[in-house]
Amino acid sequence: MEELSVFKIGGKNDAFAKYFVGQSYLNMLSTEQVPIGNVTFEPRCRNNWHIHHADKGGGQMLLVTAGEGWYQEWGKAPRKLKAGDVVNIPANVKHWHGAANGSWF
Repeated sequence: MEELSVFKIGGKNDAFAKYFVGQSYLNMLSTEQVPIGNVTFEPRCRNNWHIHHADKGGGQMLLVTAGEGWYQEWGKAPRKLKAGDVVNIPANVKHWHGAANGSWF
């Protein structure tokens, strides 16, 4: 499979499969200081609504390195994403994100 970005796709994300609809792949880029995972979504793959809980700091940051996808916060309209987009998701915000129908993400 052709690589989609400068980061390798990684293996099937089976450990977290129950949180996704469709196939995702995980390549942990860093597990020190700040965990950074390169999560790749096949076309139409998305994760379920979820919250990253934290009393202080926390949340999630999406750095879109390739493809097209979607992000949505609870109660808000979905937002289309493309390579180069950055989404800062505060802690305790319910959301989902995933690939567009015809694109890896």
